[in-house]
Formats: sequence, C-alpha cells, structure tokens
Amino acid sequence: MNTESSVSIVIIDDNPGSLELLSTALESEGVRIFTAQDPEEGIEIVFREHPQIVLTDLVMPGLSGLDVVERVVEFDPAIDVILMTAHYTSESAVEALRRGAADYLNKPVSIAALRERISRLVTEARRRQRTAALEGQLLEDAQFEGMVGRSAAMWEMFSRIRRVAPHFRTVLVTGETGTGKELAARALHNLSPVRSGHFVVLNCSAVVETLFESELFGHVRGSFTGAAQDKMGLFEFADKGTIFLDEIGDMPVGTQAKLLRTLQNQEVLRVGSLTPRKIDVRVIAATHRDLRSAIAEKQFREDLFYRLSMVEIHTPALRERKEDLPVLTKHLVGKYSRQFRKDIRGLTQRAQIVLARHDWPGNVRELENVLGHGCMMAMGDTVDVQDLPEYFRTFSRGGGAAPALAPVAPAESVADGTFDDHEKRLIAEALERAHGNQSQAARALRIGRDALRYKMKRHGLDRPHA
Repeated sequence: MNTESSVSIVIIDDNPGSLELLSTALESEGVRIFTAQDPEEGIEIVFREHPQIVLTDLVMPGLSGLDVVERVVEFDPAIDVILMTAHYTSESAVEALRRGAADYLNKPVSIAALRERISRLVTEARRRQRTAALEGQLLEDAQFEGMVGRSAAMWEMFSRIRRVAPHFRTVLVTGETGTGKELAARALHNLSPVRSGHFVVLNCSAVVETLFESELFGHVRGSFTGAAQDKMGLFEFADKGTIFLDEIGDMPVGTQAKLLRTLQNQEVLRVGSLTPRKIDVRVIAATHRDLRSAIAEKQFREDLFYRLSMVEIHTPALRERKEDLPVLTKHLVGKYSRQFRKDIRGLTQRAQIVLARHDWPGNVRELENVLGHGCMMAMGDTVDVQDLPEYFRTFSRGGGAAPALAPVAPAESVADGTFDDHEKRLIAEALERAHGNQSQAARALRIGRDALRYKMKRHGLDRPHA
C-alpha cells in the first residue's frame, strides 16, 4: 500500500453491530479503518492516528456526537466529521453543522449513499495529499540562495540578482526592515566571481561614530588613545571579496566622504597613516530609509548615493507578496520543526486565515518569529491560533487583521534546554487545571493520552509532587 495516498477513517458508535456494518461497508484499498465503541477512546484514536474522516453516532453514553464533533474540529478543522443519528431534529442538524460537522446522516444509513459520500471525501483527502506533495515541490522550486518566494515581485528580484552578480562593483539594496536585505546581499556575493573571498558585514547603525573610520579603514599604532597596535580595517579584510554595509543611511556624513574616496580610488588610508593601501572590494550597501529625502535634509551625500546606486535592488515587503505566505510558512515550519525536534506538519486552516489577514509590518522577520513561537508552543503536529503570540490570539477573536504590534522575540534564540523547560511547564499547568485528569489535560494540549504520558515520564511529571 502506498502510505502517501493512504486515508484513515475513524468510526465511533456504541452499537457494535453498527460498527461492524459500517467498517465492512467502507473497506477499500488504501483506506485504513479504526473503530471505537467508547467516544473517549474514539477521540484518543483521532489524536493518535490523525485521520482524514470521522463518522460518529449522535447519542452515546458519556460524550454526545456533538461533543465529539467539537473536540475533533478543535484538534484539526481539516478533518471531515460526519454525524449519524436515528433521532433527527432540524435543531440538532443545524447545531452539528455550526460546530463544524461536514455532514449529518439519518439512521438507518443507506450504505450506497454512505459509500458515495465517503468516496467523495476520500478523493478530496487524496487531492489534499497530492497538493501537499506538490507544495513541497513548489517550495523547493521557490528557493533561491536562502530566499523563498514565487511571487512576481520575488522572481523579478531573483532575476535581477542573477544578472547583476557577475558584474557589479557597487549595489544599493533597499527595502523595509525585515525583508531580507542581507540575504539578497549574500546572494549577490555567492553568485559573483569573488564568491571564494570574504563576505564582511558591518551594521552602520551599531557602530559608535568615533570608531567608524577605524572599523572601516583600520588604524596605525598610536594614532589615537587606545590604539596600542596596528589594526586592519574591514575594507582590507574584505580584499578580493565583498563588504556589506547595512543601514548605510546611519553612517556619519564625515565618514561618508572617506567612503566615497575609497570607492573611487579602490584604496584605503588607515587612521594615522600617510600611505594608502590598494584594495579590490565589491561593495553592497543597504538601507530601509529614503536616501533621497536624507540628501534633501543634508544627512546623506548625493555623490555617494549616485556612486552606490549605479544598480539598485529592492526587497519587497511581505504585504506586497502575500501569495508567498504558503511557501514561506511551509519553509519556516519545517525549519523550526527540525530545530525544536518536533514533528509539525503545518498550520490549521484557521491559523492560516489569521496569518493571511495580518499586514506584517515586521515582514518576513516577524513571520519567522510568529511561526517560531507557534512551533514552540504547539503540543501536537499542527500549529493553531492558540499557539500564536498573544496579539494574534486576542485579535482573532474579534476578526480582522492583527494590530501592528512589535514582533515577539526571535524564536531561534531559544536554547534546547529552555524549550524542554517550557514544554514541561505547559504540561504541568495543563495537569493542574485538569486536577490531574490526564485525558482532560491531553485534550487541552491537543495531544493523545499516550503522548502525554510519555512526555510526563520524560519530564519527571509522573512522580508524586514532581
């Protein structure tokens, strides 16, 4: 059997005769069928097997079919749940559909009609599986030198980088904060003839003004207080390579004049030295500021601007290429799934909708942080709205786009030990809220009871007073 096209069905009915009849009627190649007379056991199977289709009776001891629908849809809204009942009322039918059921059938169920309905759902499930496989191929095709995108704006940028990389001496990369300007700069370097040379990065907004010249051009011993020995500057270190000057708009005007001379003459003069040194360096500058406005305000040299912007590459904002959200999400979920050693297959539909409504003022960097947070918080194999940062959860309850708040702290800064501590704390809190009821805690965490017990044992929470 091809497991990639295998579809799972869970049938929950307290009548063993109905279970046998339905499971026999729905047997077919490539379909796995699981049955349960106890609705709690049935939900455990759903958590464990993550089926595509669930059939459940309406009236059962313990949990009603409506409760089953609610819990299954809460676990994964993509699962198709069919409710069956011999006690049909229009009110219960409306309530079932309101809670997320895909269909509502009367008992005794017509086997022919049920087979036809299930066949359509199985076909749709297999189509989703093929789409997921296709999305994986699209993700592979959408990657370019560490960047991900298949929108027209991104393809245009990729094409421009390919054309420019073999020939450039200076390039200006423009774009909002978080759009990937450094990735574009690295792509230019990696595709250039000096790819084997150094790629040197200087964030101009992070350098103390009095040390700018020493950082860029170096200094000789005794040239200023604290200069105890000769020091090579970044331009010399980048010889036969590339230097990336991030946030060039924050460079002091005095240093801009010396940078211009370096670009024109391809030589540097160390602070305190009288002897220039020849260099062969390609320069990429980046900014999120409008340099033309800075020129008008006398904060940026016009001659340096024209020297740098002989070629200009723009990194588009995420709100301008929202069609890239699916491939970016798949890429980032895969990244954090590996980083956190968790098997996360994607986002629930409602989480995808919340992300699609957001304007992303922090661009891809914000998306990284949001998905890193979501993957860290997710206890099951999907990221849901409740796993996202607070400002997404709060606003999703009222609809519309999430407000433009500051993004959460970068998830990549979380150490493995911190993640384990965090998971242990989440489980402990869920158990406390459930007063020790493991089934209830597992449902709250959206994982199976067996998975909860395994995690409790791993974190030492299965012992009294742990």
